[in-house]
Amino acid sequence: MAELDIGQHCQVEHCRQRDFLPFVCDSCSGIFCLEHRSKESHGCPEVTIINERLKTDKHKSYPCSFKNCVEKELVAVICPYCEKNFCLRHRHQSDHECEKLEIQKPRMANTQKLVKDIIDSKTGETASKRRKGAKNSETAAKVALMKLKMHADGDKSLPQKLRLCHITSGEALPLDHALETWITKEDCPLYNGGNIILEYLSDEEQSLKNVDSYLE
Repeated sequence: MAELDIGQHCQVEHCRQRDFLPFVCDSCSGIFCLEHRSKESHGCPEVTIINERLKTDKHKSYPCSFKNCVEKELVAVICPYCEKNFCLRHRHQSDHECEKLEIQKPRMANTQKLVKDIIDSKTGETASKRRKGAKNSETAAKVALMKLKMHADGDKSLPQKLRLCHITSGEALPLDHALETWITKEDCPLYNGGNIILEYLSDEEQSLKNVDSYLE
């Protein structure tokens, strides 16, 4: 009886099994059985190329040369002075105690001291001006208060009370009104930030005399 020409033999040398439903590798186009259908099992050349490429592409690391530092970088960070490799934290000369670090020249130190002295002197002058300005403000306030007292009218023998008076008419504001009422009432001089006069008046007096003198 003639043998039927069905299927194909596996191309793996130690296998050569005849498979009626063989598998074709999409990379090397070889014919393989069920057991050797994967690329790894039949040693496909593409797998070898990929593995070699992965070995080549492995990142190289650069260890830091600073003492007791175990940090590594993916790129070289070389000091241009001592030409040693360091991590990012020790990349500056002062950070890795560079053997070729130049000591600051005395001339530069003197210049820095001169700049500092100038800044300190300017700061002292500013503070002095502030203190002088505050003293002048206090003096001006005392002078203004003295002028107000000089313009006060009324019988000195009568008991005096500190009253709020209208700056235009000199009319004394009612004592029973709270400050909130004077601020919110439209006909009050304090409404919307107006001005008033603060003066000592007796109980009988209801207005100031010579209001213009307060505005001088």
